[in-house]
Amino acid sequence: MIVVLLIVSYVAGTIPFGLIIAKARGVDIRRAGSGNTGATNVLRTVGKKEAVFALTGDLMKGAFAVALMKVSGYGDPYTGLAGLVAVIGHDYPLFFRFRGGKGVATSIGALLVYAPYVGLLTVLIWLAVVFVSRYSSLGALAAFTVLPLNMIFFKKDTTGLYLSLVFTILIYIKHRENIRRLLQGKEPRVGQKKNN
Repeated sequence: MIVVLLIVSYVAGTIPFGLIIAKARGVDIRRAGSGNTGATNVLRTVGKKEAVFALTGDLMKGAFAVALMKVSGYGDPYTGLAGLVAVIGHDYPLFFRFRGGKGVATSIGALLVYAPYVGLLTVLIWLAVVFVSRYSSLGALAAFTVLPLNMIFFKKDTTGLYLSLVFTILIYIKHRENIRRLLQGKEPRVGQKKNN
């Protein structure tokens, strides 16, 4: 049963809300802006309302995976693992040649159900850094850099710590180009079009 639930979590994670919403507006987001299917690229290439819908959909994928495992009667480590699998599905969707998003919203959605205080703190750190810097990527990197410490403080177990480390590693892997552009001073700010 656990394997089935993990497969469902992965499939849920692969649903490309950003791609679907952008295509409904006549934009193939894979060929626009950064080419990423996440909400930030939807914001840059389509619009604010569409970005909100994409963000909500991506959040729900992570939240759904953890909640599904919980209501099925399973606890740690399976609830956290389900959220992680959903993020992997979002980042590396089998049905789209493993070309997905960067996993920020889906990770946060999973965290909000798995460890609510940690999830909320992650959101607040991300928002604070974005508000000050206007860099969405920097906000994500900052929030997930301190995620393991927040998990230790609030969750107080090794399972949460290990899961948070994997979440953080995935965020850094998917933000390699953003890190490079940040260091070069070429990273577009929130609301700014990306120069290809």
